[in-house]
Amino acid sequence: MPSNSTKILLLITLVSGVLVSVSSNSWLGAWMGLEINLMSFIPLMSNVKNMYNTEASLKYFIVQALASATLLFMVVMKTLTEDLFTLDENAYTPMIICTPLLLKSGAAPLHWWFPGVMEGLSWENCALLMTVQKAAPLMLMSYLIEINIFTLSIILTSTIVGAIGGLNQTSMRKILTYSSINHTGWMLTALAMGENLWMTYFTVYSILTLTVVSAIKLSGVSFINQTMMTNKEIALMKLMMFTSLLSLGGLPPFLGFLPKWIIIQAMIMNSLAPVATLMVVTSLITLYYYLKISYSSFMISSTEHKWNLTSSKTSKTQSTSALLLSSISLTGMMVCTIISNIL
Repeated sequence: MPSNSTKILLLITLVSGVLVSVSSNSWLGAWMGLEINLMSFIPLMSNVKNMYNTEASLKYFIVQALASATLLFMVVMKTLTEDLFTLDENAYTPMIICTPLLLKSGAAPLHWWFPGVMEGLSWENCALLMTVQKAAPLMLMSYLIEINIFTLSIILTSTIVGAIGGLNQTSMRKILTYSSINHTGWMLTALAMGENLWMTYFTVYSILTLTVVSAIKLSGVSFINQTMMTNKEIALMKLMMFTSLLSLGGLPPFLGFLPKWIIIQAMIMNSLAPVATLMVVTSLITLYYYLKISYSSFMISSTEHKWNLTSSKTSKTQSTSALLLSSISLTGMMVCTIISNIL
């Protein structure tokens, strides 16, 4: 694990890689930005003292290198056969260019690497992988994505796999992984509808993911059965974690429902009501396994172990930031009411 100064440097280059990729006016520049981003994230992931971190970083590097090489090969081949900057000569070009970007962002059916990598990472790196690392590939896809059979099949596969894959999981990391795959399907829909919708959804999704990860890290929980063994002293944090989970699932009173509501309205206006219905059903399945986690805490009378997990010493700054993020996710009811009154 790098020192704090090295971490800051790597985080700066990580974000700069995303900015280079997003602001580039050529596909070669976008590829370079993705490589800068990858080379900054690998040292953050790897840890000599932890074998699982090293294994996860190696898996991630191999998959991302494969996706980057495929993207570069496709772009070079298309520029050799067509004009240098126009990649929309035929209908297959968006599909060819989007495939390695879908692999980078972990969308189904190219999600096979995502759960294995997440399982070996620390919570901070899990948060980065689910939020920042998705920004550049999705933004690049916005230049090419359009509503067709290929896009709809990827969207539906991502939402269905993300919903069903998390049902039989006990690890909190894998549950958040499949939730992220489900949200990737929603973000691809938002991209097809318009970039403003995607920005709204991605911002809310990032806030909620950071909230859940910070709360889980503070409570020291890695598996579902440990949620009943957390300290009674941090009951407020426990409540905040579960309300944030339900918000991430898109339960109507919370903030997570707001972007889904906007996307559902946009899909109905674009005559995609059947697809929207299927996506809402998959969101209900994700809500089911979130409720499975938080079931014991929401009961008035529930059993608890006589022994509790000893939580690691956490600073007041971490607790305050987690509570602040959680309070943001609880403001969804007010935001939804204000927007509905405006509309």
